[in-house]
Amino acid sequence: MSHIHFVGGEKGGVGKSVVARLLSQRFIDHALPFAGVDGDQSSGALVRYYADFTQSVDLAAVESADQIMDRALGAERRVLVDLPAQSARSLWTWLSGANVFEFAREMGIRLSFWHVTDGGFASTSEIERALELLGTQVRHVVVKNHGRSRDFSQFEESAARRRLDELGGAVIELPELEAGAMYTIDRFGSSFWAAIHRTEGEATLKPLDRQRVKLWLERCYAELDRLDGAL
Repeated sequence: MSHIHFVGGEKGGVGKSVVARLLSQRFIDHALPFAGVDGDQSSGALVRYYADFTQSVDLAAVESADQIMDRALGAERRVLVDLPAQSARSLWTWLSGANVFEFAREMGIRLSFWHVTDGGFASTSEIERALELLGTQVRHVVVKNHGRSRDFSQFEESAARRRLDELGGAVIELPELEAGAMYTIDRFGSSFWAAIHRTEGEATLKPLDRQRVKLWLERCYAELDRLDGAL
């Protein structure tokens, strides 16, 4: 069956687009059919790094947002939706306006929501609100992004963490990638595959940086593998 993955983080700057790019690369590396959907109309990261697989949508326009579901119909695939910050209202309007949850159940399409967090108060509070809003309609995965913070005690002690456990959600750790390597990847719009394998041109990483990216991907994939088929 098809599976729609919403990657969100209502607070900007928590690294949700890195998570969306990571999932895209994993789908490619594991030969899993997928379609990317970029909800950021101003500076979409997914459409920049994985343009061959991705299209942009306007979440505030119903016909445009409907393309999320359209891409899940007709063929078994993963649909990866990179949500912009401050998009919760538009997303909920679309989900509730057509009762997307019920339609997905009827069509046998799974729904997951990836909550990317830096562990801070604003991010943790937004996760709590999203958990209450979405409830059991989706599978929840919280991603603790160590590239943005090293202290997640506030989240671990929060009502959001307790509610996540009640809903049977999961928590994974996203390790930090060395800043210089990530800067070069972002500057030139490289996929993670290209970052590891490109050996010529100005976008080429230094040999040890390529090795760092390779090891980082392996650690990230090991975290994703703990999700027991959630992908």
